[in-house]
Amino acid sequence: MPGKKITEFKSWGKHFLICFGGFTIKVHFLMFGSYTIDEKKPDRKIKLHLKFRHGEINFYACSLKYLEGDIDKHYDWSVDVMNEHWDKKKAKAKLKAIPNALICDALLDQDIFAGVGNIIKNEVLYRVRVHPESTIGEIPNTKLNKIIGETRNYSFDFLEWKRAYELKKHWLAHTKKECLRCDLPIIKKQTGTKKRRSFICTNCQVLYK
Repeated sequence: MPGKKITEFKSWGKHFLICFGGFTIKVHFLMFGSYTIDEKKPDRKIKLHLKFRHGEINFYACSLKYLEGDIDKHYDWSVDVMNEHWDKKKAKAKLKAIPNALICDALLDQDIFAGVGNIIKNEVLYRVRVHPESTIGEIPNTKLNKIIGETRNYSFDFLEWKRAYELKKHWLAHTKKECLRCDLPIIKKQTGTKKRRSFICTNCQVLYK
């Protein structure tokens, strides 16, 4: 990297990509990664420091990987839910190909919904009234379409609220104790093969299984 020119900054799901001529540095922020521009966090160890003629970028608590060659050969941009090339038909085809999988696992599969995390999973399934342990093959077609569409919609809402520092106040199910629709307790449970936290109203979120 020393002396090389950055040609572009790109993102794919949770990956931040620093593109040079002929290679790219992939930054994955994991659970607690962050970055600063033109400043340093004195209490955190810098994982990657990039110094420019006018300014600097520092990355913390992240993983780094070197990707050689054309970045387009490493990534399928059509699976990134916030990319302009997002392909909802491809997402649906991939879901249909795994009928026995649980929808809570599928929504966290980065090869289907790149960028989607556990909060988005919980909020989307609550919005569309589907139980996270529903089997994909049993979910009605109209509901599956709603899940796919709402996943993209909520991702943009998530970013807008995050930028405004008001994300938590918009949560309907994640970490909540009562269902806003039914006035009944919300159950917290580890679901799917990934054993991630789900917040479920068993009254209005239908279990298709």
